[in-house]
Amino acid sequence: MLLASCGSTKNSSNDLATALPIETSIDLTKVTNDKAPVTINPGRFAIETVTYRLPRVVQGTYSVSDFGKYVDDFKAYDYNGNEMPVNKVDTNSWTIANAKQLDKVTYLVNDTFDIEEQGGIGEEQPFSPSGTNIEPTNYVLNLHGFIGYFDSLKNNQYKLDVTADADFVRTSALQNVSSKISDDGKTITTSYFAPRYFDITDNPMMYGDLDVEEFQVGDIKIVLSVYSPNKLHSAQSLKETVFKMMQAQKAYLGDINSTPRYDIYLYLSEGKEDSPKGFGALEHHTSTVVVLPEAMDKIALEESMIDVVSHEFFHIVTPLSVHSEDVHYFDYNNPTFSKHLWMYEGVTEYFATLFQVDQDLVIEQDFYNKIMDKIQGSKRMNDAMSFTIMSENVLKEPYKDEYLNVYQKGALIGMCIDILMREESNGNRGILSLMKELSNRYGKNKPFEDDKLIEEITAMTYPSVGEFLNTHVVGDIPIDYNEFFNKVGLEIGEGKVETNYILMNGMPIVSGDPQKGTIFFTDLVLQNSFWVENGAQPNDVIKTIDGEALTLQNANQLLQKIFSWKPGQEVEVTLERNTEEVAIKTAVTPTYTKGEGIMEKADATNAQKALRQAWLKG
Repeated sequence: MLLASCGSTKNSSNDLATALPIETSIDLTKVTNDKAPVTINPGRFAIETVTYRLPRVVQGTYSVSDFGKYVDDFKAYDYNGNEMPVNKVDTNSWTIANAKQLDKVTYLVNDTFDIEEQGGIGEEQPFSPSGTNIEPTNYVLNLHGFIGYFDSLKNNQYKLDVTADADFVRTSALQNVSSKISDDGKTITTSYFAPRYFDITDNPMMYGDLDVEEFQVGDIKIVLSVYSPNKLHSAQSLKETVFKMMQAQKAYLGDINSTPRYDIYLYLSEGKEDSPKGFGALEHHTSTVVVLPEAMDKIALEESMIDVVSHEFFHIVTPLSVHSEDVHYFDYNNPTFSKHLWMYEGVTEYFATLFQVDQDLVIEQDFYNKIMDKIQGSKRMNDAMSFTIMSENVLKEPYKDEYLNVYQKGALIGMCIDILMREESNGNRGILSLMKELSNRYGKNKPFEDDKLIEEITAMTYPSVGEFLNTHVVGDIPIDYNEFFNKVGLEIGEGKVETNYILMNGMPIVSGDPQKGTIFFTDLVLQNSFWVENGAQPNDVIKTIDGEALTLQNANQLLQKIFSWKPGQEVEVTLERNTEEVAIKTAVTPTYTKGEGIMEKADATNAQKALRQAWLKG
């Protein structure tokens, strides 16, 4: 961290120790055509040429975002107020010569949520939770989309002023140093402080017509900010679920040091053409931005929040406390990537799945079903690809298309290590204890050497763990999961398995007819017990769901409701079969199909059952 010195007004790559904070501002009261004006005042330079950049890639994402694409009207001004020549070097970079005369740069920022409707025009776009939103009632300020950096000044302190309507609710974990109300009382300028550029990118904000709840979970202050455009959900309605979830996470983590404050920013998408479509979340060290459909019912939204937010919160273990040099010294425009996404994302996802059964939030069979879903999902990816090679080359083909496997096979890798460690230690050690030991050895300010991690883990654990990692993570040999389930008295077998009402084994039981604009059941409907019991047949067109007409345009929104059905819920579906109407009006019952599932072995021994108990309940 660099301290400001009042004895200097220069920012120089040769004299960084005397640097003043870079002054930046975003004025939300002067937005035109969804573009917000930004001003950057770096102070005086002592070098001839400087380069200003917005991030090409941001931490926590493993794809190209190119935030410079969303910048318009980039200008530089000297101390006399004259415009200076600017050379746009690439999508995200601008070079300014005669930098000793540079006073400030200004530009306009387009939001990325609106751009999603254009289908990417053949290019990658920011994942919605890493994106930005600029609309009259809501501003999602992922600051990496607004504020950039000068190459030589990434470690300088930043001062950020955000000007907005006085009646806006505003939340941010960045240190708030002052607030100033305008003379007419209509606007407020809030000043924030960031120790370095990383802290700008690591602390999102949300402004606008928000609903905010603050509460304590142990020694952590939780700030839950919700934007629901149609007021279908609120921070108050989700508070109890988030509280119980985070209380369970804290109990599961035990003595792992955590952050004193954690922010959850939830944006609920309306499902319109210009609404964000990338559902999920992006982790930051002490916060997460979540984007989910507003149309979800309360129970479905609560379940999604548990799955999604718990994953992001577990990132306080890795990469916050355990990370490589690639993460610690992240290059936003030419990043290198660690070999160990199996740990950053995979182990994190495993924790988010395991803690629910460990803390009695779900029953064991629900946990097994989630694990089985991950096994089936991983088999649809390239199961014979080295995970370390994929991780290190995640921005390139063919590896980028395999990234989603970090949430499937990556979590299963964590599970296998967990079971191995339980077996080797008579149930006393697991992957959580390993991560605690790594946290104690490293911590947030000390990165590990990427190439030495597996060697270190082997030395800290058992030869069998090293052999597994070298064979199935560094190597490309697919994992025989039954080998690990056998250790805990389980097996993968064929039988009657619980499924849901729209997807089975990852495959939808409906399809669309673009010519007629209709949605219809496929042959798979005959393998779904609920629909069979209620008389549905292949090629039946779904006309209405609970009185609302189903079309290709609103299919994602309405089918999400079917996906979220719960046993006991009263539902009404109208079908069309050969021009005749078929009405289904019933209470939802659990639905099953035939397929692979995880079940107890008939000959499971007491020792295997004891090891299973240690695995599932710590």
